[in-house]
Amino acid sequence: MKITLIAVGKTEETWLRAGIREYEMRIRHYLPFSILEISSLKNAGSLSQTEQNSREAELILRQLAPGDTLVLLDEQGAAMRSVEFAAFLNKQFSTGGKNLVFVVGGPFGFDPEIKKKARFILSLSKMTFSHQMVRLFFTEQLYRALTILKGESYHHE
Repeated sequence: MKITLIAVGKTEETWLRAGIREYEMRIRHYLPFSILEISSLKNAGSLSQTEQNSREAELILRQLAPGDTLVLLDEQGAAMRSVEFAAFLNKQFSTGGKNLVFVVGGPFGFDPEIKKKARFILSLSKMTFSHQMVRLFFTEQLYRALTILKGESYHHE
């Protein structure tokens, strides 16, 4: 199974890019992984929140292939401990799906249309983080979950 992280906007901070890149390389030791950044909307300031969400949803949905399993990362989603996230991944792996696609939305969350298409909505925290930081937190948690599944010593509990 391949895992993709789709994110709206660019990661601008050098230190965040370095951390994300580090975990991206570590994840690739276990499975195919990629990050796809979708450009932020032009003239977003002139659009309502609803219009921004709708346009971002269109851009995200264009990236999905038939059979992809869509998981949204949203603070309103279900919270999991790291070992629960590992079990969630293991279940996804065993269902035989082709691609598992996680999405970090734009500044106003997700359009209802994309929420309908999501198989699951996951919260990394009830706190609000910058969308750039979510990418780092997600890649670290994905790496952690993969080490848990392999029985490696990265995670301590």
